[in-house]
Amino acid sequence: MFAFFQNLGFWEIMIIVLVILLLFGAKKIPELARGVGKGMKEFKKAVKDVEDDIKIEDEDEKSKKDIKG
Repeated sequence: MFAFFQNLGFWEIMIIVLVILLLFGAKKIPELARGVGKGMKEFKKAVKDVEDDIKIEDEDEKSKKDIKG
């Protein structure tokens, strides 16, 4: 998917921006960007929470092994 974006040139990007402007209008773009930003922030927080939970479980498991043996 990201390889697709690497092959885009300046004019292709400008056409995409123009289409977005035509579809949503200049007034809606800040709202869309704000929504995308909030979504990314929540996604990163969820990923961090899962990673923290995994670390805690690993530490608990390690401490149980240390106690047993």
